[in-house]
Amino acid sequence: MAPGNTTQITEFILIGVSERPELQVPLFFIFLGIYGLTVAGNLGIITLTCVDSRLQSPMYFFLRHLAVINFSNSTVIAPKMLSNFLANKKTISYYACAMQLGGFLVFIVAEIFMLAVMAYDRYVAICNPLLYTLVVSPRVCLLLVSLTYLYGLFTSIVFTVCVFSLSFCSSNIIDHFYCDITPLVGLSCSDTYITEILIFLSAGTNLFFSMTIVVVSYFNIFLSILRIQSSEGRKKAFSTCGSHMTAVTVFYGTLLFMYLQPGTNHTLDTDKLASVFYTLVIPMLNPMIYSLRNKDVKAALQSIMTNPCASFLYSLVQNVSSSVTSITHAPKFSVLCMCRERKLRWQEPEVDHINWNNRGHRCFKTEGSEAFKNILNHSVKSHIPLQRIRHMADTNCTQVTHFILLGLTDRQELKMPLFMAFLSIYIFTVVGNLGLILVIRTDARLNTPMYFFLSNLAFVDFCYTSVITPKMLGNFLYQRNLVSFHACAAQLGCFLTFMVSECLLLASMAYDRYVAICNPLLYKIRMSPGLCIQLVTVPYGYSFLMALFHTILTFRLCYCLSNVIDHFYCDDMPLLGLTCSDTHSKQLWVLTCAGITFISSVLIVFVSYMFIISAILKMRSAEGRRKAFSTCGSHVLAVTIFYGTLIFMYLQPSSNHSLDTDKMTSVFYTVIIPMLNPLIYSLRNKDVKEALKKAVRSSSQASVLMKFQK
Repeated sequence: MAPGNTTQITEFILIGVSERPELQVPLFFIFLGIYGLTVAGNLGIITLTCVDSRLQSPMYFFLRHLAVINFSNSTVIAPKMLSNFLANKKTISYYACAMQLGGFLVFIVAEIFMLAVMAYDRYVAICNPLLYTLVVSPRVCLLLVSLTYLYGLFTSIVFTVCVFSLSFCSSNIIDHFYCDITPLVGLSCSDTYITEILIFLSAGTNLFFSMTIVVVSYFNIFLSILRIQSSEGRKKAFSTCGSHMTAVTVFYGTLLFMYLQPGTNHTLDTDKLASVFYTLVIPMLNPMIYSLRNKDVKAALQSIMTNPCASFLYSLVQNVSSSVTSITHAPKFSVLCMCRERKLRWQEPEVDHINWNNRGHRCFKTEGSEAFKNILNHSVKSHIPLQRIRHMADTNCTQVTHFILLGLTDRQELKMPLFMAFLSIYIFTVVGNLGLILVIRTDARLNTPMYFFLSNLAFVDFCYTSVITPKMLGNFLYQRNLVSFHACAAQLGCFLTFMVSECLLLASMAYDRYVAICNPLLYKIRMSPGLCIQLVTVPYGYSFLMALFHTILTFRLCYCLSNVIDHFYCDDMPLLGLTCSDTHSKQLWVLTCAGITFISSVLIVFVSYMFIISAILKMRSAEGRRKAFSTCGSHVLAVTIFYGTLIFMYLQPSSNHSLDTDKMTSVFYTVIIPMLNPLIYSLRNKDVKEALKKAVRSSSQASVLMKFQK
């Protein structure tokens, strides 16, 4: 009804960073200095990367466009903000506001994906240096940059049209220093539900995909760098990524703080401060990050400052000559080299211009068996692609029939105490989880979706601790801890099935709590028995397929180096360390699947609890807030323990930790967490405690009655 009676607003009033008059002039000079540094720094980066011949690689091509984006994004916001510090009436026209919002969205979305593109560029440069100029060709660079700009433009048009098609009838005062989506939607008297959902989904999707690309790229980069034996090689490799990692951390950290929580969780001053940081401060910092930490940029800057005319003429000559030369130009990146024993060598190319055959000949050391030497020499002479060399070596391996598990420790005096300790934990885990399942199934008060999911969580905990613990207990008592090839595959497959299931079940439980607290009147309708079954069946089905896929990939590899697993169960990472096959594709699959599963489940949990916290804080009754928090407390604790352990264990390369640290972490999430979950959900839950007391009381009465009858 309201939109029909509204008059069209022709202008908005921007409150700005502060309303205090005595702060306007000081803030003007502060932000003028920031904007001046931003313009000088980013235009300087653009000029250097265009003029200097040493900065004509894909890395600096992407850096140039990041500087363009930072300069443009800051210029969309800063001039209007600076003029408003000195103006009495801080107005902006309706269409100028729409243009400002559109321009801001174009460049902020473009920056999100440009950082992801730069992460991919670093991944190829360090993990596949021999193929770098082929994979990241000029055509691919142009394509990646064009797609980034086009997607940013498309997103900007869609959301600018969505926001400015709303009716603004309540007020035209924007409590911000520029036209942002959230304050504008807050002024509308139209139904903004669909717009808010679209904004949230788009922001979440953009962050999810860009962060996935960055995380996957850097996981592989760290894995490659940590295999390098030369400390000098590791230092050079880290130095090529340091600037980008710093920029990514600052940018994504600010965005996560700002946008992945409901606006009601923050004060307006906090929102303004975060907005100042990523619209003005970050564009100023990026040129400093990439210049102060980069030797090539500093050298180019010194060169152009010393003799700008000579630098420009030299770059012009170099560009002309490079267009007619047929010599392949090798980028100045160190080369990762792999030998027969999976050892890595870090070598610098001796010259800049080097052909592919010579690269392959210099890179590979003919160490190891004569068979491998013959394969390598034949491949170099016959121009066989380097990726096939490892495959040719694999054909000479013999299949392993069993593995030896070293276990938690090889100290004999500790094995019996550890056996008794883990036997007690396992018994407690079995009793606790099976007891929780039995109580939920038998008590009528616990026949709700929340306890349906809890019973399935208990079932998963019982199953995956039973996959690991019995074999581990047996190994404490045996002299040789053998496990057959097929038993090892079965253990890995079952472990992955139940581990992934638990990850997704916790997300389903978070969604259940969201519906219960944010939409209590529709809870029974939305969380129908059919939907509950689907929310349980889908995680089981997905985890089974995921486990089957990864188990097949792992056990199709050739194990010819050793059959000794330095772990207490068959896990993916120790098994990959034993293979003499090329594990690059397998590791990429592991990282991609683990990243997608983990980020998706964490995102569901995070978003659900942001809405839950927002709904709870809106409650006026202290008793109501306490009850709402109590229904989530157990799940929050379980999620924190489980995801915290997984983050510590899996989102870093295993070579970052000692084997003892990895084993202790594995013990925690395979043995300890399944024991803790029944305690968390029973000791903190009145309904479960009452049902448990009732079950104990009923059993005691039944035993007394049986004695009386006898």
